[in-house]
Amino acid sequence: MAKPIDIDKPKWDQSTYAGRAKHFLLLTNPINCLASDEDLDMAKRALDEYRKTKAMPHGYNEDKLWAAKYLYDSAFHPDTGEKMLRVGRMSAQVPMNTLITGCMITFYKTRPAIIFWQWFNQTFNAMVNYTNRSGDAVITTKQLLASYCAACSGALTTALYLNSKVKGMNPVFARLVPFAAVCGANFINIPMMRSTELINGTPVFAPEGQRVGDSKIAARTGIFLVCISRVAMALPGMTFVPIITNTAVQKGLFCHYPLAVIPFQLALVCFCAAFATPLGCAFFEQKASLSIDAVEKEIKEIAIKVSPKAKTVYYNKGL
Repeated sequence: MAKPIDIDKPKWDQSTYAGRAKHFLLLTNPINCLASDEDLDMAKRALDEYRKTKAMPHGYNEDKLWAAKYLYDSAFHPDTGEKMLRVGRMSAQVPMNTLITGCMITFYKTRPAIIFWQWFNQTFNAMVNYTNRSGDAVITTKQLLASYCAACSGALTTALYLNSKVKGMNPVFARLVPFAAVCGANFINIPMMRSTELINGTPVFAPEGQRVGDSKIAARTGIFLVCISRVAMALPGMTFVPIITNTAVQKGLFCHYPLAVIPFQLALVCFCAAFATPLGCAFFEQKASLSIDAVEKEIKEIAIKVSPKAKTVYYNKGL
């Protein structure tokens, strides 16, 4: 008899980087973003049936069931179970970041272009950060608007300030301004869009799965880890691509066809994003852990009551 599949856990060992990388390669697959609501609902029904009966749904085998799980996980929030906004899903990162990053590092010389693409990027990031927040806390429209405005202002200020400082310097420095602005903005946008978690805490669980409270310490830790991952995801496309492009321009590769630099950059960015997105997400486990001694006293007490031998508690850090 075949061993039952635990569809509530990833297919690969999440304690290793290789296992997390394989997991996120499937989860962030851009093809998942094209799935229809009918496909997603069908995957959900198959998984629900398997959970209840532990029998393979009609027409499914092990591979097809795992495919359904990853399709479901790519579109439904792990804490709330709600279907996520399509453009905010991690599977939309590659096509959206290819477009945005390509335009940011192509149109970086004029103030209007900088303002528009930084605003566009932070609007997209705000949707991603809200969609992939941890926990089930509700953020008010007022909080959402304030967070969005703060994130956009931070990104624009950083980009315009840095752009004014690199005038007259080596062109490669000007090409790297968008990356510096994105790094700074990530550390503003993500905490602001997830401010409810910082204020109220994010759900933490005992090893057996019982919810033991909402921890502000877990929220701060998770948000910081996500910031690091997002910077890593942006690094290749926004640093290597400008450097390679600048070298190609200096060598006269686009002398006869100046506009060819645009598809050249887009192709490089797409290649980088296809790998940087899952590999950046894989830096840390999505089901993160904290020592039981590191969380708030009241949460520690509840966790020990629920699970006397527990050494750690777990939480969804978000993406």
